[in-house]
Amino acid sequence: MGKRYLIEETVASRILYKGKLVNIREDIVKSNRGRFIREIVEHPGAVAIVPIIEDKIIMVRQFRQTAKKNLLELPAGTLRSGESPEECAERELIEETGYKAGCLKKLLQCYVAPGYNTEVIHIYLATDLAKAEQRLEKDEDIEIVKVNLEYALRMIERNEIEDAKSIVGIMFLSNFFINI
Repeated sequence: MGKRYLIEETVASRILYKGKLVNIREDIVKSNRGRFIREIVEHPGAVAIVPIIEDKIIMVRQFRQTAKKNLLELPAGTLRSGESPEECAERELIEETGYKAGCLKKLLQCYVAPGYNTEVIHIYLATDLAKAEQRLEKDEDIEIVKVNLEYALRMIERNEIEDAKSIVGIMFLSNFFINI
């Protein structure tokens, strides 16, 4: 006999906050265990890119208000309305790093925090990079940092790379694309 999993049915839903980037929604759900309230952050989705040039990963260091410090991360960004994840990856790579990918390969997609957030992040490998004009957004102040894979893995081990999407992208690259 197989395991039965709890399934919830939404019986009511309302937007509590409508923002520029995210909305906050409250759902009332029912299951065979009762009625519950679920608070959900609606997010349009995002991409992260693992750009490789001369056997190094191009990363970006930028201040993150939520963490109250500078974080070293993979280049990334939010999907715009009507934009495919691949188009977003191409755009964000140029904007943040000033490089254009000759080859863009999707590595994986995953939920960021499915307990309360709808965000799915698509992670791409970018190779055959060519210099382009960096196009930072007005509120971005980014430092480009190039690190080899082994050093990036040590930085993760030492908790110097704390950003989840970056850890996932680098670890995935390390485990499945060893000959970069």
